[in-house]
Amino acid sequence: MIRPRLTLAAAATAAVAVTALAAQPAGATPSHHHHGRTVPVRLLALNDFHGNLEPPTGSSGTAIDENGKSVPAGGAAYIAAHMKRLTDRNTLKVAQGDLIGASPLISAAYHDEPSVEFMGDIGLTASAVGNHEFDEGLNELLRIQNGGCHPVDGCSPAGPWKGAKFDYLGANVLREKTNKPAIKPWTIRRINGVRIGFIGVVTKTTPTIVTADGIKGLKFDDEVASANRSARELRKRGVHAMVLLVHEGDQVVQGEKPNDCGVVPGAGTRIATQADPDIDVVLSGHTHQQYMCTVKDPQGRPRLYSSGSSFGRIISQVDFQVDRRTDDIVRSSLKGVNHVVTRDVPPDPATETFVQTWKDRVAPIANKKIGTITADLTRAQSPAGETTLGDVIADAQLEAVKDKGAQVAVTNPGGVRTDLVYKNDGTVTYGDAFAVQPFSNVTGVTTLTGKQLDDLLEQQWTSAGEKILQPSSGLRFTIDRTRPVGDRVSNITIDGKAVDPAASYRIAANNFLLGGGDGFTVLTQGKDQVLGPIDLDALVSYFGSHSPVHPPALDRISGK
Repeated sequence: MIRPRLTLAAAATAAVAVTALAAQPAGATPSHHHHGRTVPVRLLALNDFHGNLEPPTGSSGTAIDENGKSVPAGGAAYIAAHMKRLTDRNTLKVAQGDLIGASPLISAAYHDEPSVEFMGDIGLTASAVGNHEFDEGLNELLRIQNGGCHPVDGCSPAGPWKGAKFDYLGANVLREKTNKPAIKPWTIRRINGVRIGFIGVVTKTTPTIVTADGIKGLKFDDEVASANRSARELRKRGVHAMVLLVHEGDQVVQGEKPNDCGVVPGAGTRIATQADPDIDVVLSGHTHQQYMCTVKDPQGRPRLYSSGSSFGRIISQVDFQVDRRTDDIVRSSLKGVNHVVTRDVPPDPATETFVQTWKDRVAPIANKKIGTITADLTRAQSPAGETTLGDVIADAQLEAVKDKGAQVAVTNPGGVRTDLVYKNDGTVTYGDAFAVQPFSNVTGVTTLTGKQLDDLLEQQWTSAGEKILQPSSGLRFTIDRTRPVGDRVSNITIDGKAVDPAASYRIAANNFLLGGGDGFTVLTQGKDQVLGPIDLDALVSYFGSHSPVHPPALDRISGK
């Protein structure tokens, strides 16, 4: 989930005692005191990879570097090359979740097995679960962890799935019935004769950002309380060198360099400052931002807190010394640096071959033509917040469930992941459509009263910001952002007729929204819900019957 970046002004007023850490030159190794009291350890970390085996394109494929320049970044073959350069004999590799889910077709077509295999190949040893690890439910996550072929789609072209070579950790992911952890809460690694404890937690907001099916039977406990439980467990085992891997983080001010600390304190800072004082390092993710910070733990001691952007564009390096007598990390020895995964180095040849193999396997699916467009369909918003691509997706979803009585459809902007750009003769392939709708959400219909529809549209503004629902062609409404939240929507019409508060209407949406996702809880009050096809299938079918598809006029939502 990527939220809009905050302005400088907002950040300035929310300044907190957070400073950037002294960066260390690439590849520098702290002095080795093997016979002395301390031994060196290096961590290399990634977060929010989202299956980006190929170098991501567009703005997703650039990073702001140390000089404030935007440079091409990411891609598995480049991650592997940079990892090799940064790895020494004291190195452990870890991650902070969303390694899979919402991924490009090359990975998603095979339930992200290729990405998990790549993570094993580069030597990952542990990762927090992210919210996207639950996109296909707990059983699928456990299959990815432990092995076995997919229950519906069977084995991938690579043969039987052997399972992840690293441990997924989620101390705050509990089974509802037993209150017991659904996955491993923590793990211990030995390196250089010392033990390091790794604890994993995922944002407690996971139930609001994953489909209801994905989190069935699970509850997500407070991140700090869960991390502290695990810290106590580790202490009982004599482990004091502790690292928290957390799939939650903060926003930053615009244009931050990789090792700046311009965070706007939020959920990430709360965890980083409140977690058990025995935790020495907090590596975060989820917000797709880059920062390298020092925060104070509950005892007032400095603790490293960082995040490494997304899509494999940053590797976070943390170096420290462990005192062999206390078995603890020497806080004053902590040094962190975020490295941009630049593409100006030779790509790792074995990884290049690996990615090409999967690219070839998925090509027949990806290149299938599904229709044409006459011009770009994009996520660029009108002053009211409407987009051409959002409109087309809503139209497609309405058509897919018209036979179930749907009168109008709405879709969430966060579910539209990239633009459909006009190229050559306007051809749109299955791969293009997949990139736009990668979640495999199911379309469905529910009955709301006119009043509930009004209440639903008022939920476009929450404490989390603004999310404007994209309407199908028969639905029109006016918004006025100068009015108070809860009273901003008026003139709601369906097929030209004013909506009657007491009448019933059949509203189509994806199952993420129908389950109350993104704060649209009114949809959970609907009656007579029925489900239809997957959203991607709805879009493919719409292109099949409406090509060439023209960009709709942005006149469904009025106002500013």
